[in-house]
Amino acid sequence: MTLKLIKSEKEYQSALERLDQLFNAKIGTEESDEADVLALLIDEYEKNNFPIEAPDPIETIEIRMEEMDLKQKDLIGIIGGKSRVSEVLNRKKKLTVEMVRNLALHLNLSAQILINDYTLVE
Repeated sequence: MTLKLIKSEKEYQSALERLDQLFNAKIGTEESDEADVLALLIDEYEKNNFPIEAPDPIETIEIRMEEMDLKQKDLIGIIGGKSRVSEVLNRKKKLTVEMVRNLALHLNLSAQILINDYTLVE
């Protein structure tokens, strides 16, 4: 197969099929090298054509809570009182700088993600 940038859906599907054929190639062989380059080309095409948006701050908190097996009540004292935790997680109130600092520290989250804007519900 001639390796080149993937520019269409047809070329993308063809590249996926070829990579599937080469997937178990022995390391150090030409087929293995071809698979490595093909994987990079496929990755680049996917980044440009199928971007994945980062979750908003509340989704990020919820994901981390699930990962850490935390409940809403576990955020009392980190975000504020019981009602404040509920308001924030239900998108009725925005995160404050102090909340962002506490969440970054206690949940090991990036403050950069937590300061992104998100929509409140009414």
